[in-house]
Amino acid sequence: MHLTTLLAFAAVSFIGIATPGPTVLLALTNGSRFGVRRALPGMIGAVLSDAVLISAVAIGLGALLAASEFWFSTLKWVGAAYLAFLGIMMLRSKGSIDGALQASASQSKGTAFSIGLKSFMVAVTNPKGYLFFSAFLPQFIDPSAPQMQQYIVLGAIFAALDFMIMFGYAVFGSQAVRVLKSEGAKWLERACGGALLALAGSLALYRRAVN
Repeated sequence: MHLTTLLAFAAVSFIGIATPGPTVLLALTNGSRFGVRRALPGMIGAVLSDAVLISAVAIGLGALLAASEFWFSTLKWVGAAYLAFLGIMMLRSKGSIDGALQASASQSKGTAFSIGLKSFMVAVTNPKGYLFFSAFLPQFIDPSAPQMQQYIVLGAIFAALDFMIMFGYAVFGSQAVRVLKSEGAKWLERACGGALLALAGSLALYRRAVN
């Protein structure tokens, strides 16, 4: 693949990832509640979801969702419900710094797994992700060259950028907690919860494009 193609893909991907979405908001929240190290499983979960979405597009599942109203609607409502659930849990959280630190200190290994699973599930149950990659990736694929290798390269670039940006949001969240008082930390988490609820609503209203 040409270097100019890869640079263009990286630039567009960076803008798309940096725009706050569900996994980025979870990285911000995890960083503020547990610190950057404890937020890492969530970032890994999101990166794994990138691999699933891009692999699905490579084998044609994105095209299936674009063509099937039933499967698109099923995935859409599952994703919207899960986002709404996470948003409500954040809104109900006390969000105090002391509580967050105590939770971090008493976490078990299973909690790290659950942090990663949340980010993974948020991404793989969002049909907009499949449609986005279905429309986005082919623009940078050379049909005259082996396509699987190209998908792997583009997927690796996207995943690396995704991890870096989520890491930045987690660092920001962890530093914000240091300067905010207890009430400020609570409202930061509630703001993220409200944003997730808004994203759940937008996903519920999202309609599959009909050709």
